[in-house]
Amino acid sequence: MSKTFLISKALCVPVHDLEALIQGRTIVAIPKAFRCAPCFLLCPVLSTENSLYAKRFYRQEFLSTLNPEKSLFKDLTPPITAWAKFKECKIYSEKEDLKILSKITVWTVEGLQSIVDESHRFFLASLRVYRLNQSIETQPSWVSPDRNGRFIQLPKSLSVDDISPVLDDQEFTRQYQRLEQLEPPPHPELEKLDAALAMHTKPTFAGAVLRHEARTLLGWNSHKPINRLDPSLAWINEISALGNRTLEEDGNKSNYQAGTDFEIAVRASLQYLGFKIELAHKGGAGGLDLACSKPYTLIGECKAGKKIPNDTAVQLLNLGTLKLADKETYRNAAKLIIGPGTPTSQLDKAAKVHGMSIINPRTLENLVQLHHKYPGSVDLFQLKEYLADGRADDEIDKYIQKVRSKLELRSSIVSQIRHYLEDAKVDDANVDSLHAVYIVSKHTPSLSRQEYYEILIELSSPLAGYLGRKKDRDGKDRFYFIRELEI
Repeated sequence: MSKTFLISKALCVPVHDLEALIQGRTIVAIPKAFRCAPCFLLCPVLSTENSLYAKRFYRQEFLSTLNPEKSLFKDLTPPITAWAKFKECKIYSEKEDLKILSKITVWTVEGLQSIVDESHRFFLASLRVYRLNQSIETQPSWVSPDRNGRFIQLPKSLSVDDISPVLDDQEFTRQYQRLEQLEPPPHPELEKLDAALAMHTKPTFAGAVLRHEARTLLGWNSHKPINRLDPSLAWINEISALGNRTLEEDGNKSNYQAGTDFEIAVRASLQYLGFKIELAHKGGAGGLDLACSKPYTLIGECKAGKKIPNDTAVQLLNLGTLKLADKETYRNAAKLIIGPGTPTSQLDKAAKVHGMSIINPRTLENLVQLHHKYPGSVDLFQLKEYLADGRADDEIDKYIQKVRSKLELRSSIVSQIRHYLEDAKVDDANVDSLHAVYIVSKHTPSLSRQEYYEILIELSSPLAGYLGRKKDRDGKDRFYFIRELEI
């Protein structure tokens, strides 16, 4: 449940430091005073220093991630977008401490040493940072460089809430404990990867996803996955529209062109799901619309329009027996008719006689969207078992719901583990403890310890990455939370 706080002061923080706090890559600031207000706004302070100063004071891995066109330091009166709760303040001056602090924060050893040389020590305040629901305009006097590190009194007190923390409880605790114990970050190579990806002049969708995942593992993200759609995959939302075409919607598009567009979308769909397309059998006169060789043989016909012609099953039978190598290959192949509307009783009967499945373009679209949202969730061999003879939409819908149920179970397990670790204020737990929490919560379905353990192994695999796994001193597995599996 959210809480509200009354704020009357603001801590003036250099814009680069503030961006690091808002990114979640650090939880500290350098105030001029040892004592801080319990909570305060974070006011960006402009710098009169040149880029050489920034390169001397800030680590290159951090500087390379800043976008000059979007960053606060391009604005002469940058707005206030965040506030913080004060956690603790410590004093540092030893060179060995500065080396570790440089690795934990965004500052260079040289930059921190310059503060020590001038003031003989510096104060380092740990902050829990929250985003404001609405930005606050600043005054020129607030953002003046001479305000750096100082508190200013606001013209009037403001009410803020803690609905939007930059870091969740667990990630903040991890960073705070690392700071308390002066432990270097566990994945410096991921920080270098993040910097390398940021330097690409033409960022790609795949690069954005990779960077998001790297930052999640580093603890800089809130664990929520990217929900954007790769522009190159926009067609996955158009499969149904291409199959259920009408002359009114298509305008001057010919029947041939409409059919070709749908065939291309269906072939792309099957390839995206994991089938290997054999283009030697590509459609057209005397050719199969669909021919897949792996992971098993699948042949098919695509029909765009308002309904599927009655002779489609016979057409697939003739082309399949003609094009495939032998009768045994044809007999064992999955046979698919994809088209709009409800098949006539004549077509449905013919499809059942010849072992063919009829599905609507919407059903194919649902399968592809499921695979896109949860890569690897569609098992093509399991799917084959649901390709019923005749109209198969209902059976495939059952398969989709089965997959979603498995995902929902795993999502609830991941979420439960996260909350358990946060409530217990620990970083990880063994299988017995986690399984006991699952049993006490009376989740359905009921899972044995072995079944539960196998799901934890699945969720902690490198390809999944929702949980982490490590060994304790006795060689037994312990699991920790990495990111949510959102349904």
